[in-house]
Amino acid sequence: MKIKVLITGGTIDKQYNPLTGELSFEQTQLVDMLNRVHSMADTLSEVLFLKDSLEITDDSRALILSKCLVCKEDAILITHGTDTMVETAKLLGKNIHDKTIVLFGAMVPYSINQSDALFNLGFALSSVQTQKFGVYIAMNGQLFDFDKVQKNKALGVFENIL
Repeated sequence: MKIKVLITGGTIDKQYNPLTGELSFEQTQLVDMLNRVHSMADTLSEVLFLKDSLEITDDSRALILSKCLVCKEDAILITHGTDTMVETAKLLGKNIHDKTIVLFGAMVPYSINQSDALFNLGFALSSVQTQKFGVYIAMNGQLFDFDKVQKNKALGVFENIL
């Protein structure tokens, strides 16, 4: 099974800039992450953009949707910032029914110690290979249906909507 990986940025790809003291984007960290965990999954990565999810517009979401619709792979991973991940997942879930799509990100950048990035990547990679068609969010060691999840910003976790 070949897995398409669409990279959109988010905290997972941010790096600390010692000159400005800010977190910013230089390049994606995903290839390094896959190599570090010795992934044997057959993946094909494509960087769509590197943005904080608060900067993802309707046009950005339309690009993500169009890339998912036209790709020949039935399994798609999407890196995404956590603040608006649910919005993007809902758009994909309402429009795509014949692929397995898993969005994931991190609360702490991969480039910083104690990041949740590698764990979330491994969990998402496993999920995209084992789940039936649908759109999911893989965070905090849990897999959520796109329409039954929310980010609890006070706790910094994703949780099911009742």
